[in-house]
Amino acid sequence: MSIDNLIRLKEKESRNVIGLMSGTSCDGIDACLVKITGNGLSTKADILGFETYPYENEIRESIFEASHRESGTVDKICQLNFTLGKLFADAARQIAGKLSIPLSEIDIVGSHGQTIYHVSSFDESNNKEVRSTLQIGEPSVIAQETRVTTVADFRTRDIAAGGEGAPLVPYADLILFGSDELGRAIQNIGGISNVTFLPAGGNIKEIIAFDNGPGNMIIDRFAEIITDGRLKYDKNGELASKGKLNQDLLGRLCAHPYLSKPLPKSTGREDFGIQFSDGLYKELKQDNIDVHDAIATITAFTAKAISDSYRKFIQPCCKIDEIIVSGGGVSNPVLFQFLEDYLVDINIRKTDGFGIPSDGKEALAFAILANQTISGNPGNVPSATGAKESVVLGKIIPGK
Repeated sequence: MSIDNLIRLKEKESRNVIGLMSGTSCDGIDACLVKITGNGLSTKADILGFETYPYENEIRESIFEASHRESGTVDKICQLNFTLGKLFADAARQIAGKLSIPLSEIDIVGSHGQTIYHVSSFDESNNKEVRSTLQIGEPSVIAQETRVTTVADFRTRDIAAGGEGAPLVPYADLILFGSDELGRAIQNIGGISNVTFLPAGGNIKEIIAFDNGPGNMIIDRFAEIITDGRLKYDKNGELASKGKLNQDLLGRLCAHPYLSKPLPKSTGREDFGIQFSDGLYKELKQDNIDVHDAIATITAFTAKAISDSYRKFIQPCCKIDEIIVSGGGVSNPVLFQFLEDYLVDINIRKTDGFGIPSDGKEALAFAILANQTISGNPGNVPSATGAKESVVLGKIIPGK
């Protein structure tokens, strides 16, 4: 792509953009095709279609292997980077085909990629550890396969600017859900839970955003262990619904050091992934805690971590008028009920009521961020990530 073509793309009034996202649960690739008009805080996004393309078990296991220090060897990560790039390209191709839109009419693909490792904070005395992040799903493969200009690797520039590289969705949340009358907590419950608080009538500098703690990650792993691999998640909260809340266990879980860590902060499978979950399962088995009581309490832990984080970091300074929830956790009625129990007197809504599929909000967010990048606009929120300044995110790979 020549510079002239990139300038023409930048100057278009509206663009067809595909946002691609694969989260910490590693369920599959979310693809959201959006017509975006304008840029900056006046951006308008109209969703044309959304779909999730599940990973085969072999790919999912490969991602988990690549994400562990012990098994994530350079050869595995190197090859998986290109394998996932092809799968991301396939997802872009399929969502366009589903909507009968030729790839030649797609202006941008915005790909978050698949996080393999994320070092958001570290011991300052250890000069060998560096704040860093790695997302794979090679964007050059996406651009080559689709012939569409691809924007990817969003988190690294924020880290280079002194931030944690997460959360990055607050800019899009402000565009999608900002209100002059209501203070809104935009709560995503994926593998990890993250929130963006938008004060009523507030501007971008007043946003509060952070990762609350675990989302579905521990629940998913327990469901897999309990069912000997038959289930990859607690479908409809059926396993948790068979158990009772263990208050002692809940108290132990809520003492996790991440929950009291000050802002800005972000987390991932390094804190709450398979290693943590398997160790917890062994402890609970030794304590003879019923497996259904355990998964019920772990489900409550996700909701309690969210509610406690509101009380600690948001409510002392701001009023939350309503909570808007998205992510896979929305489909777990037991989790949703715990959330309502812990957050009484606050209206809780789903993003579906705003025309945004619960599973599609983050893919939509990265379509918006890609549009920002092509427009030459910053996409991070320094108050959320801790970056020293606002910066343009991502790397641009020409499609033709």
